[in-house]
Amino acid sequence: MKHVLLVDGMALLFRSFFATAISNQFMYNHNGLPTNGIQGFIKHTVTAAEMIKPTHVAICWDMGKETFRNEEFSLYKANRNAPPEELIPQFDLVKEIAEKMSFHNVGVEGYEADDCIGTIARLETDSKISIVSGDKDLLQLLTPNVDVWLIKKGFGTYETYNLERFIQEYEITPEQFIDVKGLMGDTSDGYPGVKGISEKTAFKLIKEYGSIDGILNNIEKLTPGQRKKITQDQEMLHLSRKLAEIYCDVPLINPVVRDWKGLPEHAVEVADEFGLRSVRRFMEQGLR
Repeated sequence: MKHVLLVDGMALLFRSFFATAISNQFMYNHNGLPTNGIQGFIKHTVTAAEMIKPTHVAICWDMGKETFRNEEFSLYKANRNAPPEELIPQFDLVKEIAEKMSFHNVGVEGYEADDCIGTIARLETDSKISIVSGDKDLLQLLTPNVDVWLIKKGFGTYETYNLERFIQEYEITPEQFIDVKGLMGDTSDGYPGVKGISEKTAFKLIKEYGSIDGILNNIEKLTPGQRKKITQDQEMLHLSRKLAEIYCDVPLINPVVRDWKGLPEHAVEVADEFGLRSVRRFMEQGLR
């Protein structure tokens, strides 16, 4: 059976960068470029591929800060700090290195990596899909053939969710998770949901009424406080839900995934070309 690994490239790059940047370990190469994020990214991705053993791989990337969600809501992700200056040159370089390591890059301007991941997952209906990220928002994509591997600290340590585990743990469906996010909002993404509705309350209401529409159709059954908050913030509620939902109809260019047969024979030469000493040691230790 075809088994597709989809990697949230930017999530892994940022996580790898900040894991070493905190101690100023930017790992400059012979050209004076910092490579700490890139080296951690390569090690994370190779480790995931070794564990998951896919037949096909795609690494999905954000392609700039502005997306269609900013057109819907100007403050979307506006609260995020600009990337550190040591990370900026790694954005383009990581894609170049990933391609030379036989990974396939996917990204479309105006859309986020999550949207590309969701689109590929929906296109590959007859395939097994494994998604690697640090972003719980991707749990909304879970289906009987889609698993999500959430990165934990270190390499090769994941919190793995399939559909059965998600339903058992959260007591809602992945689609209902979008409604929960719409209610509670997301401070990291900058959309507020309904002011005063906590995560706990959002889960409780969705479990009880099934959906945002179900809540609105039973608004008189809510507590006076809940009723007031949701009624006053109804427009933002619907907008927040729209922002929370991963868009699964991105106009992708074929091929959306590529065969994966492991790192190429010239992988060590690529590591040397770009001064990736940590990656070279990683390969020499037989972890590829």
